[in-house]
Amino acid sequence: MDERSRDSELEATIEELLNEAGIHEHRGLIRRIISTGIGLGQDGTTRLNLKISAAALEEMRAAYRLFAPFSDAPKVTIFGSARIQDHDPLWVEAEQVSRRLAERGWMVVTGAGPGIMEAAATGAGPEHSIGISIRLPFEQIPAHLHASGDRLVSMKYFFTRKLMLVKESSGFVCLPGGFGTMDEVFELLTLQQTGKMVPVPIVLLDRPGGDFWRGFGDFVTGHLERLGMIARGDLDRLLITDSADAALDEIVGFWHNYDSLRWVDERLVLRVKHVPSDAEIDGLNERFAHLVESGRIERSEPLPVERADGDALDLSRVVFVPKQRTVGELHRVIRALNELPSAQDSAAAPE
Repeated sequence: MDERSRDSELEATIEELLNEAGIHEHRGLIRRIISTGIGLGQDGTTRLNLKISAAALEEMRAAYRLFAPFSDAPKVTIFGSARIQDHDPLWVEAEQVSRRLAERGWMVVTGAGPGIMEAAATGAGPEHSIGISIRLPFEQIPAHLHASGDRLVSMKYFFTRKLMLVKESSGFVCLPGGFGTMDEVFELLTLQQTGKMVPVPIVLLDRPGGDFWRGFGDFVTGHLERLGMIARGDLDRLLITDSADAALDEIVGFWHNYDSLRWVDERLVLRVKHVPSDAEIDGLNERFAHLVESGRIERSEPLPVERADGDALDLSRVVFVPKQRTVGELHRVIRALNELPSAQDSAAAPE
């Protein structure tokens, strides 16, 4: 049998398997996953690489199933040291901000470990907590999180855990921590700077009077920015504070008017809860002309492709064609949209 005939027979077998499994939605994507797995076998991939690939996919499936019942709830991920004790002011800060977010309907996602993670889960309570733990020989999952088995998933790999700690959340609060916390903070900044993640609020929260994050800011501006390794103002996309009140306001306030975004070809569509006035649109054009590749910032009804998909049709739109290298500055546009006079009559969490 030649290669073309063998491939056709294999495709037919996969189609039959999908039918037998009762898979009717997203068949193309499921087909790609199956074909990739078979391809790994055909490539003679080593056992170790196959184990990594299989475990990663299994862990992602478990995490997707964990999050699925809570898809409509806004979520915030809280990072911080596993070594903080319950008498530390940082513990109190994490517990306080988590409790107040939960009171507003937010779910709190943590790494399901001790320290700041335990403080955040405690503040949010079992009904508003989701844990993504990592299996380490020297670190135990707090007992009260074990009791909430339907809100907890355990992972072998840091990269799959990091994906799920970031993917579902609409805000992030980072308290002081070690290598792991700093890794998570820099990953968030990288994803935001490169436009590989939609804009979200990021708060670096310290103990009252603390200088941990101020020192971090001094390093970033004094070395990375000064040497041209990052752009001037890259750190402006996050809030450095020692106030739980300010952290809460930053997370909730980011979604005051802004709701979501979507790319339609080269156009960026920003969905907002309040219709901006002509004068406000003119002001946005004056302020952000340097971000626009062609044309101008316009108010818009849902675009045809959005109407076809039934995508957030009740919201107004602000549409423009951004320059490729300016997507990292979208947080400035979003903050401006939230500050418009037309948007000052209500506040809301993301849908």
